Amino acid sequence: MSSLTSDPNQTDINTIIRPPYFFISGFIAIPYMKYYYCFLCFVYIISLVGNTFVMTGIYMDRSLHSPKYIAVFNLAFTDVCESTALVPKLLDMFLFSRQLISYNQCLTSLFFVFLFITMQSFNLTILSYDRLVAICCPLRYHMMVTHRSMLQLTGAAWTFAVLMMLIAVCLITRLSFCRSLVIDSYFCDHGPLFRLAAPCSDVVPNQMMAYLNPCIVLYLPMVFIVSSYICITHALFTITLPQDRLRAIKTCTSHLILVAIFYLPVIFTYVLQFQSLIPTNARIINLSLTSVLPPMLNPIIYVLKTEEFKVSVKKLLRRGAQRAVTQVKPT
Repeated sequence: MSSLTSDPNQTDINTIIRPPYFFISGFIAIPYMKYYYCFLCFVYIISLVGNTFVMTGIYMDRSLHSPKYIAVFNLAFTDVCESTALVPKLLDMFLFSRQLISYNQCLTSLFFVFLFITMQSFNLTILSYDRLVAICCPLRYHMMVTHRSMLQLTGAAWTFAVLMMLIAVCLITRLSFCRSLVIDSYFCDHGPLFRLAAPCSDVVPNQMMAYLNPCIVLYLPMVFIVSSYICITHALFTITLPQDRLRAIKTCTSHLILVAIFYLPVIFTYVLQFQSLIPTNARIINLSLTSVLPPMLNPIIYVLKTEEFKVSVKKLLRRGAQRAVTQVKPT
């Protein structure tokens, strides 16, 4: 299928060639890949169950109806959506050899996968802002971080992410694909897709978006998060009581772990990719794991590392057990 091409003779200065389908190449010459796809399926199921559990817990426990947990709920929601937008289609393509994808389906997949990845990054940034205000300005926290302000931040993040992805998709619709139709990735990835049109169209606007998107989605949020934790570290040294300092550190631990597992692998991969230092298979494995592991680990980390959520979970489980006992008692 590497020879799959469009007809270059159709090229006309006023004609946009939109092929009926693309071919997703996936991994190249790696044996036993079906075991890896089964692993992705397992990770997806855990992610779905874990994040649904987190959203249910936040919804049912009124003590978690705080501004911070608006961002946590939104993170769990985007984790579910991102995994669902990516993994089922990936499994269908590679486990059942259905690697052809229509033009419209390809652009739709590109839009939603990158939209939810963008929102994952923005949600982690919003949580970083929450921790910054809570530790550096504790007396003003309830004035600065309110339900209204958190909803405004979240709404602005969704609006900006949708606009960014619409621009990226619209720039692709102006391209002609007159040569190869094989996308060297595991889904309709933005970079491998627009580069297919390079022999036939001006892809400079698309290249600008390819450089701009990681800056806005990855590098700028990472700079803000690192800067916020520098301020938090400085504030921690001003806390005199050791128990208060330890409690403040514990509130940041779960967020720092989430930041590390989301940003570090994907930034590392993008930096090597732009310098052409990473093979295609290594890039696909790294990005696919980066896409599925954080959504699975996020609820586990929050359940294990956040004290108030652990208390809430115990309360809900106790309440469920009491209801079960009440229902089985003889009348």
